[in-house]
Amino acid sequence: MSDDGSGDGGNGVDGDGPPDPPTPPHRLVRGTVAIDDLDAFLARLDEIGADTGAVVQAFDADLVVSDAHLGVATRLAARAIARGEAVARDPGVEVMLYAAGRRQIDRALAMGVSEGDQPAVVLVTDLGEVPDAGRPGADLDAAERAVAGLTTGDADGAATAFDADRVREFYDVSDRELAATAGDLADVVRERVALLDVEK
Repeated sequence: MSDDGSGDGGNGVDGDGPPDPPTPPHRLVRGTVAIDDLDAFLARLDEIGADTGAVVQAFDADLVVSDAHLGVATRLAARAIARGEAVARDPGVEVMLYAAGRRQIDRALAMGVSEGDQPAVVLVTDLGEVPDAGRPGADLDAAERAVAGLTTGDADGAATAFDADRVREFYDVSDRELAATAGDLADVVRERVALLDVEK
């Protein structure tokens, strides 16, 4: 199965290329968000990013299988940016592409939040040390506090909660594939994230 981000931090060397950048510093803010106007909510996240230097990206918590899921996606997105291979101009969208295991931006965006009350996971990450990211160093503490102000509820108990049926549908995981893996559904999803690089 794929690396869950707990190994060497992505510092390996791929072929004759430069060393991969390490996993960028990042935080995950979990909680319930009440979104009356999606454009206004996303604009607020952009403001937090502009004020703190962080990349801020919100995800539907039902589709995030673990903290490692977004950690691996962040590391691989940073590597793609450093290599000049990013598909999206927005680094937050690049992370979402990896998290979704898809190269089509429109399909990957379905992993984001929508209007209404819903559980969310908001990633805040510092890409200041990633080559070619064109980002300043970020104040992750300030970004985390600002994002937490947009959420309600006890996030601590939801660290591993996801909707297995929705995950299987979103990632098109069949009974056969799930039965064939040595791991569980979360492992299958992390494998999809890692395989996105192979498919480029």
